[in-house]
Amino acid sequence: MNGFNLKVFSGSCHESLALEIGERLGIKLGEREIVKFANGEKNIRILENVRGEDCFVIQPTCNDENIMELLIFIDALKRASAQRITAVIPWYGYARQDRKTSPREPITAKLVARLLETAGANRVVAIDLHSGQIQGFFEIPFDNLSAGKFLEKEIVKKGLKDFVVVAPDAGAAKACTKIAQRLNTDLAIINKTRPKDNACEAVSIIGEVQGRDCVLFDDMIDTGGSLIAGACALKKAGALRILACATHGVFSGKALENLQKSELEEIIVTNSLPQKEISGKIKVLSISKILSETILRIHESRSVSELF
Repeated sequence: MNGFNLKVFSGSCHESLALEIGERLGIKLGEREIVKFANGEKNIRILENVRGEDCFVIQPTCNDENIMELLIFIDALKRASAQRITAVIPWYGYARQDRKTSPREPITAKLVARLLETAGANRVVAIDLHSGQIQGFFEIPFDNLSAGKFLEKEIVKKGLKDFVVVAPDAGAAKACTKIAQRLNTDLAIINKTRPKDNACEAVSIIGEVQGRDCVLFDDMIDTGGSLIAGACALKKAGALRILACATHGVFSGKALENLQKSELEEIIVTNSLPQKEISGKIKVLSISKILSETILRIHESRSVSELF
């Protein structure tokens, strides 16, 4: 945005990622004060002039508190006369609630979109939405970035000789087909059933995996049930090394503990969500380069799609 200064602010959810982004951009994060009162309510004060400035707020929406904080932050910037406000949401919460699957259910992903727009966001940046159609819930520009090629480069570094890309379910088959094409290898698909939410059971494998290394690709790892069941099925089918890649490491409940005990040799995720000190099979890659370059291109009114 020519003629206006770039300002990057961080919510309280993932300050370490925001600091990395600021360092790559060569700027200090904007000054703000976030206060949480005894009753759980929050107040945010912008401690510097943002009138007429191009403002970006880094905040994954990992829970309801993060969402509310982001809305308050956007409102504060709007009332301080910021020229443009971009919500940078590496992890878009409620993305799996993008449609009604039974009567009398909400479409919460759309509700979050309306809340962001009402608060005053002028643009949204996210990474690997669980459902691409969420972009259609917004009436403002939406950049859905991809960490796919970023993760693929990490797999190439492994030097796997004869490997196959594996889709953990039919829903991931389209994305995994493109990944397999870029990596010039074959595709396999795990056919599974999901008897209830956050539970799954692998049934069969479509494709040849016997005697080959396998790399599972998905957009997120929540409880890890899909990957664990998939890895077990691959091992029974004669697969050798089994790795997994996902943009978002949610790791709910005992996911980390269960993944450590699984047939998976390594699990590669990004820091789209704040990660605790984890070791063993989990490897975390930083997405600060992707986000910092995107922020700069938006600020300078240059193409974002050229990055991908």
